Amino acid sequence: MSLPTPPIARKDPKRIEQLGRVRVDDYAWMKDDNWQQVLRDPKVLRPDVREHLDAENAYTKAMLAGTEPLQAQLFAEMKGRIKEDDSSVPSPDGPWDYYARYALGAEHPIHARRPRGRDDGEQLLLDEDALSKGKAFFQVGAASHSPDHALYAWAADEQGSEYYTIRVKDLATGEEIGQPVESAYGDFAFSPDSQWIFWIWRDENARPSKVFRRPARPSKDGGVEDTLVYEETDDGMFLGVGTAADNSHILIHVGNQETTEIWLIPASDPTAAPVVAEPRRTGIKYSLDHWTDRWVIRTNDDDAVDFKLSVSDAAVPTKATWRDWIAHQPGRYITGFATYAGHLVRAERVNALDRLVVMARDGAEHEIAFDEEAYALSLEGGYEYETATTRFVYQSPTTPRQWFDYDLDSRQRTLRKTQVIPSGHDPARYVARRLYAPAPDGEQVPVTVLMLKDTPLDGSAPLLLYGYGSYGHAMEPSFSIRNLSLVDRGWIWATAHVRGGSDKGWGWFLDGRKEKKPNSFTDFIASAEHLVAEGYGAKGRIAAYGGSAGGMLMGAVANLRPELWGAIIAAVPFVDVLNTMSDTTLPLTPPEWPEWGNPIEDPAAYDLIASYSPYDQVSAQVYPPILATGGLSDPRVTYWEPSKWVAKLREMGAGPAPILLKINMEAGHGGASGRFDFLKEIALDYAFAIWAMDQGATAA
Repeated sequence: MSLPTPPIARKDPKRIEQLGRVRVDDYAWMKDDNWQQVLRDPKVLRPDVREHLDAENAYTKAMLAGTEPLQAQLFAEMKGRIKEDDSSVPSPDGPWDYYARYALGAEHPIHARRPRGRDDGEQLLLDEDALSKGKAFFQVGAASHSPDHALYAWAADEQGSEYYTIRVKDLATGEEIGQPVESAYGDFAFSPDSQWIFWIWRDENARPSKVFRRPARPSKDGGVEDTLVYEETDDGMFLGVGTAADNSHILIHVGNQETTEIWLIPASDPTAAPVVAEPRRTGIKYSLDHWTDRWVIRTNDDDAVDFKLSVSDAAVPTKATWRDWIAHQPGRYITGFATYAGHLVRAERVNALDRLVVMARDGAEHEIAFDEEAYALSLEGGYEYETATTRFVYQSPTTPRQWFDYDLDSRQRTLRKTQVIPSGHDPARYVARRLYAPAPDGEQVPVTVLMLKDTPLDGSAPLLLYGYGSYGHAMEPSFSIRNLSLVDRGWIWATAHVRGGSDKGWGWFLDGRKEKKPNSFTDFIASAEHLVAEGYGAKGRIAAYGGSAGGMLMGAVANLRPELWGAIIAAVPFVDVLNTMSDTTLPLTPPEWPEWGNPIEDPAAYDLIASYSPYDQVSAQVYPPILATGGLSDPRVTYWEPSKWVAKLREMGAGPAPILLKINMEAGHGGASGRFDFLKEIALDYAFAIWAMDQGATAA
């Protein structure tokens, strides 16, 4: 039977001269110059681009047609592990318990509350599923009740473009009030007196650039009364808004990957002009919260690479008022903290394992930790400050999520909920292990492995190796209902905790960015080779998997060591690094120069990025089967990045392996928005991996 013919993209050479260097991009035409409007209305996509993407989607569908029964089976398995009428553990706040729950079969949750401590008297706050009907995409970002419990606000994205609309409901009448906030970021905050909403405006380049304040309740004439509170003039900064845990202040967060700044507005005067806590200094990060009578500051100042905690008694906690409190310890990464009236809980990570440390006001400390080789432990927090109870979530690759309420005084744990797996799950069937792969420079790269206990370690099992390694995001060894579908088929699932993440501390991140970015790639390759040496897989029988910046990792390792992989899955892959970091019209370009370098002004950064950018480094070599996916409305990794990469791989790559592209024409960076629809995309990824590892696929 003849195989489908892949689309051949036309070549339209574009000569680019930059810093005295010249490159030619044959596929630059795939970027619609009107792409900002495409984010808001995909129908305006240029016809020739749409025709090409439709052809790519049709080719991928035809090539994977034989896997459709497998995709359906994988989807059914994953869906079967989800409790369809699931609900969160109620979180108390004053007279109410707040929670979210799903109706049977619903893609999106219902937000609700009921009188505190009772099981009846539910009041519906927001029905996401009802609002999503008839929409190809619907996703709620922030959603919150006002502190006086009278209003409910939510931010919704109906395109996947991450332009949100904020709406407010009067809970007494159930009616929306005031005019919606348009072109908003997905973050907002009520003032502690419930009279104001602080929200963030996205500009024409989809960047958060201004903070506005508007009355939470509309004026009698119904007019819109937005007041500019803060304007950020540096295109390289992100914005956030929130309130202090003790409700003493409204906080405006400004920052990027290496520098932060926080502005304060007293809750007693929410219309006051914000005052900076400590002016930004390049390379210095800090976060803070108010602990009744003092500020607690988490910072990497004074060479505290893995962060320390300081305190300040000043009304405005400038650096001159900071006093060291919890000293910096190399290798003990303080990831965050939460304040309560009588306690402070800090989260730490040591050698890629989490722990929580509880401190009373008198300074007495104790630790919350677990004994598994690999696990994830996180604070969930809550609404109340005057409480001696915190909530944390524990999970591991073999153990479903468990929610515990923890008495900070008595140290008693109360299990509130265990994640239900309706189709059944026996942790005893599986084993999770933590290995350490030697990197070329001698560093030990943690690798978390999940497999069935009886899986042989003779190299015969197919192996999937997952990686990310950017922005300081750690890949937590968490429980996944999705991964089990491969593991139950005899696969071994491994996660490489490569540099660029913060798995082993903030220094682990610093050693995987800018000029040290190649460490992420060599760490991933070293992890694969170590797994092969230990019998967990075999060369050419490894499926490499990563998304977004992890998709860049996939493109890099495909170029560096194509013979290692039996398949590569690159989800929304950031592969056109040099062009993207040179295009200041894109939302994330200036904010991401601290991560990758600025190739517009810095020749060394240009040369470094050019040396590893997956799109620029495609060469005439034999590549494994590759599946690249993307979203038409994605403002983070634009649709043309995977599209251009696939076209160049087909043009230059040697060998018979299929190179496939799937663009979701109705979604953005996160793919489909529904909890079940999203699983169909994962099922496609996994079916491709299984198909590609079949000998027949590589000879296609």
